[in-house]
Amino acid sequence: MPAPFPPLSPVPPPDELITARRRFFSGAPGAEQALALPIIRSWTRCAERGLPVGGRLKAEPLTQGELSVRRERYEALRRRCRPELEALHLSASAAGGIVILTDPTGLVLDTVGSADFADRAAQVALRPGVSWSEADSGTNAIGTALIERRGIEVRGAEHYAEPHGILTCAAAPIHDPFGELVGLLDLSGPSAVPHLHALALVELAVGQVEHRLFEGAFPGRDVVRFHADPSFLGTAREGVLVFEDHRLVAANRPALALLGLGWDALGARRFSELFEGSLGRPGDARRARTPNGAVMLRLERQAPAPVRAAPVPAPAAAAVNPGPRFDAETEQALGRAIRLMTAGVPVLIQGETGSGKEVFARQIHARGPRADRTFAAVNCAALPEGLIESELFGYEDGAFTGARRAGFKGLFREADGGVLFLDEIGDMPLGLQSRLLRVLQEREVTPLGGGKAVKVDFALVCASHRDLKMLVEQGSFRADLYFRIAQYTVTLPPLRSLADREALVERLWREMSGPGPDAPLLSPECREALARHTWPGNFRQLTGVLKVLLALAEPGETVGLEALPADVRTSELRGATLPMGNAGSDAFAAPAAPNAAADTAALTGDLGSVTRAAMDAALKECDGNISRAARRLGIHRSTLHRHLAARGH
Repeated sequence: MPAPFPPLSPVPPPDELITARRRFFSGAPGAEQALALPIIRSWTRCAERGLPVGGRLKAEPLTQGELSVRRERYEALRRRCRPELEALHLSASAAGGIVILTDPTGLVLDTVGSADFADRAAQVALRPGVSWSEADSGTNAIGTALIERRGIEVRGAEHYAEPHGILTCAAAPIHDPFGELVGLLDLSGPSAVPHLHALALVELAVGQVEHRLFEGAFPGRDVVRFHADPSFLGTAREGVLVFEDHRLVAANRPALALLGLGWDALGARRFSELFEGSLGRPGDARRARTPNGAVMLRLERQAPAPVRAAPVPAPAAAAVNPGPRFDAETEQALGRAIRLMTAGVPVLIQGETGSGKEVFARQIHARGPRADRTFAAVNCAALPEGLIESELFGYEDGAFTGARRAGFKGLFREADGGVLFLDEIGDMPLGLQSRLLRVLQEREVTPLGGGKAVKVDFALVCASHRDLKMLVEQGSFRADLYFRIAQYTVTLPPLRSLADREALVERLWREMSGPGPDAPLLSPECREALARHTWPGNFRQLTGVLKVLLALAEPGETVGLEALPADVRTSELRGATLPMGNAGSDAFAAPAAPNAAADTAALTGDLGSVTRAAMDAALKECDGNISRAARRLGIHRSTLHRHLAARGH
């Protein structure tokens, strides 16, 4: 009896594809004429990484225990995708293939479909627990779709690695209501049986999953469903927008496409900018005009979360999209940085001290496809020259006096597969800059004290508060290294340049103080004074002052102007701040200068240490007089007594 499916062997590629491969791998021009742009871009990235073409790529599956942990982490996604996996299963079985669900990094979580093909696909490691990211497996529909952030089909010899030419795959990424990648669906089969509609079927399934992600996820929010064709309302093709206090906070891709918007519209657009008229009442359906034409619009308000005796968990939206929130322009720059970092382009972050460069870098890591890998950070300005070299490159046993007996891997190797963050790279010594450039060019590291060179694959993010272009002109920073790391530069704005600082102050205060009737409040005058201050230390200085105010506030108290540091009160009266380092004797004065490490550490410490430092400084300035110290701190003397008594004074 003949086999139910064709043998798993590569189909001879068309002549033009053979020619394109030969031209590309020989360096001859003209390869792009026979290849789709996503394929040629992917091949280029793979070649730059030094991935092998003919041999098998490294594919180390997770252990069963590790896979179980990963599946549990994405259990909610797996449940939501189950109906689509089963629906695609019918098509996959007919064509002799399998349906695959991956996590946001391209690691295979589940496969459903032809058992016969699944067994043979395992020969090229297409099975649960194996990463099919582009960095691990070369050009393939899973990894390349995650980088391109759109549906991709890779047929036979379009795969970078020759052993994968037995496959034809179609994949599309799954986005949550905030635009973040949460997973991917793939339909793979033997290249001998081309599936003409595979990509369309996968994209349709992904649309159903993304539509389902809105169910019950936004309690108490206004959900607008709309489409130019009323017959599409209630289907996965309808546009879905979520508003909180008339501001757009979540969306699906059909909605953004219908309105001609991108993900950067979240948090930046209001209902009145997108639709004529008011939101209306829940249940209402009406015609409305948009900048792109008329649509049928229906409003619903999801039921609020049930009230419980225990603390209520954070809303679903916050649970899906944790972390800091940036203004619309910075959020847009972050989205670009993530896409470019994913594509292997280094990112340079410039900005004043305290403007949030490391926070921005950590968000690139947390929201990108390497989120489950290492984020290795080193401050180049905080380590002596010799230690920077050993920290980055590692060393062998006995490489120098004081070296660990077993040696040290170094951050380059620690970051392998993840993100390496070099903070204050402008302070890196010139001699070390040349070694760093060599690592970036060759993608391999040789530890101090000899040893074998080790291949590394990491995404590079650098940051500096110094003008690197000027350092290049002055000769203290290598021009070739600058052009290597600054292929995409993000300049973070200083706090004083932000438009709605008062709303920012209020948001930070609410996040620090938490919910509840006993949470202290900021008076309007206090909030306005905080917003008007120029904050030379930027976010680091502002959050430090807010921590102090919160620590010294009584439950339910409204914090007034009298509680503010002297320089902030002075700026409110004069309309300007004192120069840095001239803030007077007030215990809450701003750090003397951005590089004053001790002051900065005090402002960024935990609430207890910040409170103790402020009180001790005020008491010292007032020669131990509690009444005068309390007035200086802007609190009641009983509050100061209570804190001192708790410390045993």
